[in-house]
Amino acid sequence: MASNYTVPGLDADDAKRIAAVLQDRLNSLIDLTLTLKHIHWNVVGPNFIAVHEMLDPQVDAAREMADAVAERIATLGHVPQGTPGAVVAARTWDDYSLGRASVGQHLAALDKTYTGIITDHRKAIAEFDDLDLVSQDMLIGQSEKLELYQWFVRAHLEDSEGQIPSAAASTEKGAAEAVSD
Repeated sequence: MASNYTVPGLDADDAKRIAAVLQDRLNSLIDLTLTLKHIHWNVVGPNFIAVHEMLDPQVDAAREMADAVAERIATLGHVPQGTPGAVVAARTWDDYSLGRASVGQHLAALDKTYTGIITDHRKAIAEFDDLDLVSQDMLIGQSEKLELYQWFVRAHLEDSEGQIPSAAASTEKGAAEAVSD
């Protein structure tokens, strides 16, 4: 249910469209927060502590991004949905499939997760070009951080030739299978 208002200079139909796109971004950021924490708890093997400690700031940043998106939805006069049931019902991707796994396996799978989130953030950024520069700016700032975190992940996966063994995989499970620890 939407409010009877939106931000000045934006009509109600545009606000509804923007809120829907932002809700999808909110779903992905909530999911990312939980996925990162899941990996944090379940990563094992060499370099465990480096990855374990690398993930907590990413969890915090994803949580802050989700909060900013939810507050933007509310600012537009709409109701952000952040309950687990709402996120699961609305998401268009499968649940993260790895449990206890090696550093390489989790990071290869996380690389695919980041690729999906960043790609969809960039689609939303493009959609907001002539629609809402404020929401666009927020997503641009978030994308900068998400891309940096993906680089951190890829730096663990990359070999001395600049290759990532899991790059050709199309799924997180396939990416995890492509790495050898």
